Amino acid sequence: MEEKFKLENQLCFRLYTASRLITQAYYPLLSEHGLTYPQYLVLLVLWETDGQPVNDIAKRLMLETNTVTPLLKRMEADGIVTRSQGKKDARQMIVKLTKKGRDLQRKLTDVPETVGKAVLCESVTPETVPGLFGMLDDIIKQLKQ
Repeated sequence: MEEKFKLENQLCFRLYTASRLITQAYYPLLSEHGLTYPQYLVLLVLWETDGQPVNDIAKRLMLETNTVTPLLKRMEADGIVTRSQGKKDARQMIVKLTKKGRDLQRKLTDVPETVGKAVLCESVTPETVPGLFGMLDDIIKQLKQ
Protein backbone atom coordinates (compact mmCIF):
# COMPACT_ATOMS: atom_id res chain seq x y z
CA MET A 1 0.00 0.00 0.00
CA GLU A 2 1.24 3.49 -0.82
CA GLU A 3 2.22 5.62 2.18
CA LYS A 4 -0.05 8.48 1.06
CA PHE A 5 -3.10 6.24 1.53
CA LYS A 6 -2.34 5.19 5.10
CA LEU A 7 -4.73 6.64 7.66
CA GLU A 8 -1.93 7.71 9.98
CA ASN A 9 -0.49 9.88 7.18
CA GLN A 10 -3.67 11.94 6.75
CA LEU A 11 -3.60 15.44 8.24
CA CYS A 12 -7.37 15.68 7.73
CA PHE A 13 -7.94 12.63 9.94
CA ARG A 14 -5.91 14.15 12.79
CA LEU A 15 -7.76 17.46 12.52
CA TYR A 16 -11.12 15.70 12.37
CA THR A 17 -10.31 13.51 15.39
CA ALA A 18 -8.97 16.42 17.44
CA SER A 19 -12.07 18.49 16.63
CA ARG A 20 -14.41 15.66 17.56
CA LEU A 21 -12.61 14.95 20.83
CA ILE A 22 -12.48 18.61 21.82
CA THR A 23 -16.20 18.91 21.17
CA GLN A 24 -16.69 15.83 23.39
CA ALA A 25 -14.69 17.56 26.13
CA TYR A 26 -17.19 20.44 26.06
CA TYR A 27 -20.22 18.15 26.22
CA PRO A 28 -20.47 17.53 30.00
CA LEU A 29 -19.72 21.19 30.75
CA LEU A 30 -22.41 22.51 28.39
CA SER A 31 -25.08 19.82 28.61
CA GLU A 32 -25.80 20.55 32.26
CA HIS A 33 -26.95 23.98 31.04
CA GLY A 34 -28.92 22.52 28.13
CA LEU A 35 -26.44 23.75 25.52
CA THR A 36 -24.75 22.18 22.53
CA TYR A 37 -21.28 23.17 21.36
CA PRO A 38 -22.62 25.13 18.34
CA GLN A 39 -24.98 27.03 20.67
CA TYR A 40 -22.01 27.83 22.91
CA LEU A 41 -20.20 29.27 19.88
CA VAL A 42 -23.21 31.51 19.18
CA LEU A 43 -23.10 32.66 22.80
CA LEU A 44 -19.39 33.48 22.51
CA VAL A 45 -20.15 35.71 19.51
CA LEU A 46 -23.04 37.45 21.29
CA TRP A 47 -21.12 37.89 24.54
CA GLU A 48 -18.54 39.82 22.52
CA THR A 49 -21.17 41.99 20.82
CA ASP A 50 -24.86 41.61 21.61
CA GLY A 51 -27.57 42.52 19.11
CA GLN A 52 -26.11 41.19 15.87
CA PRO A 53 -27.77 40.25 12.58
CA VAL A 54 -28.00 36.52 11.87
CA ASN A 55 -25.75 36.99 8.82
CA ASP A 56 -22.98 38.49 10.94
CA ILE A 57 -23.17 35.66 13.45
CA ALA A 58 -22.99 33.11 10.63
CA LYS A 59 -19.95 34.86 9.13
CA ARG A 60 -18.11 34.90 12.48
CA LEU A 61 -18.78 31.17 12.88
CA MET A 62 -17.84 30.48 9.23
CA LEU A 63 -21.23 28.82 8.71
CA GLU A 64 -24.12 29.35 6.35
CA THR A 65 -27.12 31.31 7.57
CA ASN A 66 -29.38 28.30 7.00
CA THR A 67 -27.19 26.34 9.45
CA VAL A 68 -27.26 29.05 12.14
CA THR A 69 -31.00 29.85 11.91
CA PRO A 70 -32.22 26.52 13.38
CA LEU A 71 -29.71 26.91 16.25
CA LEU A 72 -31.04 30.38 16.97
CA LYS A 73 -34.65 29.18 16.85
CA ARG A 74 -33.86 26.51 19.46
CA MET A 75 -32.02 29.04 21.59
CA GLU A 76 -35.00 31.41 21.34
CA ALA A 77 -37.38 28.61 22.35
CA ASP A 78 -35.12 27.96 25.36
CA GLY A 79 -35.27 31.65 26.33
CA ILE A 80 -31.56 32.31 25.69
CA VAL A 81 -31.92 34.80 22.83
CA THR A 82 -34.58 36.85 21.11
CA ARG A 83 -34.84 37.44 17.38
CA SER A 84 -36.49 40.52 15.93
CA GLN A 85 -36.61 42.38 12.64
CA GLY A 86 -33.99 45.02 12.12
CA LYS A 87 -35.07 48.64 12.44
CA LYS A 88 -33.02 49.83 9.46
CA ASP A 89 -33.66 46.77 7.32
CA ALA A 90 -36.75 44.67 8.07
CA ARG A 91 -35.21 41.76 6.12
CA GLN A 92 -32.53 41.39 8.79
CA MET A 93 -33.09 39.35 11.91
CA ILE A 94 -31.31 40.82 14.92
CA VAL A 95 -30.32 38.41 17.69
CA LYS A 96 -30.05 39.62 21.27
CA LEU A 97 -29.28 37.85 24.50
CA THR A 98 -31.97 37.56 27.12
CA LYS A 99 -31.19 37.76 30.82
CA LYS A 100 -30.85 33.98 30.78
CA GLY A 101 -28.34 34.22 27.91
CA ARG A 102 -26.30 36.86 29.73
CA ASP A 103 -26.42 34.84 32.96
CA LEU A 104 -24.98 31.83 31.15
CA GLN A 105 -21.71 33.72 30.69
CA ARG A 106 -21.25 33.78 34.45
CA LYS A 107 -22.30 30.15 34.79
CA LEU A 108 -19.91 29.00 32.07
CA THR A 109 -16.96 31.13 33.17
CA ASP A 110 -14.74 28.09 33.87
CA VAL A 111 -15.42 26.31 30.56
CA PRO A 112 -12.58 27.80 28.45
CA GLU A 113 -9.98 27.12 31.14
CA THR A 114 -11.29 23.60 31.84
CA VAL A 115 -11.19 22.58 28.17
CA GLY A 116 -7.89 24.41 27.69
CA LYS A 117 -6.31 22.35 30.47
CA ALA A 118 -7.69 19.16 28.93
CA VAL A 119 -5.87 19.98 25.67
CA LEU A 120 -2.51 20.72 27.28
CA CYS A 121 0.06 17.97 26.88
CA GLU A 122 3.78 17.54 26.27
CA SER A 123 3.79 19.38 22.94
CA VAL A 124 0.85 21.75 23.57
CA THR A 125 1.70 24.09 26.40
CA PRO A 126 0.41 27.56 27.26
CA GLU A 127 3.50 28.90 25.47
CA THR A 128 2.89 26.94 22.25
CA VAL A 129 -0.85 27.64 21.98
CA PRO A 130 -0.44 30.98 20.12
CA GLY A 131 1.71 29.23 17.49
CA LEU A 132 -0.88 26.48 17.18
CA PHE A 133 -3.58 29.12 16.68
CA GLY A 134 -1.44 30.67 13.95
CA MET A 135 -0.97 27.35 12.14
CA LEU A 136 -4.67 26.51 12.33
CA ASP A 137 -5.60 30.03 11.14
CA ASP A 138 -3.26 29.56 8.16
CA ILE A 139 -4.91 26.22 7.31
CA ILE A 140 -8.39 27.75 7.60
CA LYS A 141 -7.39 30.72 5.43
CA GLN A 142 -5.91 28.40 2.79
CA LEU A 143 -8.97 26.15 2.72
CA LYS A 144 -11.39 29.08 2.43
CA GLN A 145 -9.75 30.18 -0.87
